[in-house]
Amino acid sequence: MEKFKKNERVVALIKILSDNPNEVITLNRFSELLNAAKSTISEDISAARKIIECLSLGEIETIPGALGGVKYKPVLTVDQSIEFLKTLCTKLQDPNRVIPGNFIYMSDILGDADEVATIGRIFASCFKEKNADYIVTIETKGITPAIMTARAMNIPLVIARTDNRVTEGSTISVNYVSGSKKIQTMSVSKRSIKEGSKVIIIDDFMKAGSTIKGLNDLMQEFKAEVVGTGVIMSTAEPDHKVIQDYVSLLILNGVDEVTRAIDIVPGIK
Repeated sequence: MEKFKKNERVVALIKILSDNPNEVITLNRFSELLNAAKSTISEDISAARKIIECLSLGEIETIPGALGGVKYKPVLTVDQSIEFLKTLCTKLQDPNRVIPGNFIYMSDILGDADEVATIGRIFASCFKEKNADYIVTIETKGITPAIMTARAMNIPLVIARTDNRVTEGSTISVNYVSGSKKIQTMSVSKRSIKEGSKVIIIDDFMKAGSTIKGLNDLMQEFKAEVVGTGVIMSTAEPDHKVIQDYVSLLILNGVDEVTRAIDIVPGIK
């Protein structure tokens, strides 16, 4: 088997770890893949960690013990997150984004793979200590940030549907009051979430929080614990939300109906 130089092994280590975020990879596996002793691999990991940390590209964590190894967390620093969110605010403050009802057009942001991937990394950074088993969202525009968060955390995504589908099999459903004050139904396949799991709810927008409250109620039916809630944007009003513990990346203070000026600021400080 071919022998690799140190710089080649370090590059391979970083590539393998970044392709498998939050997955513990043993030294034995790296030793076999790279045809090197575990002591050598340990030195390579130290070099990789130094590069990752110096460039603020995430974290490489060593897990001790017989079943331990090393894993990569694609997290961002607070400063990196704030810088990105400031740039996002500038984009979203364009008056041309205001659409009837004083809503803000965001579809292009939610369709930009790079930007949504960064949003997923920010959420992953916020919830990195929660040890969640699933990311949960509802089948709206929250799917793209939810799937990117699931990718960054390397856990499954579960999508609550607003209509039952034959392909889902047996489902559990709850009724909830939507933002338009209509009673609607959301459901999740019984096979999707194991009892006693920990979940993180991700959505694109929140006003009063009624949809997320519905997702919380649905998770209770699975006897699952909601350990975190994240939204890309929430409104400053109403001040009292039906849920209290959540992370909002952006805060929409309001839209001037005359000038169409958009007052939006980062929610992370």
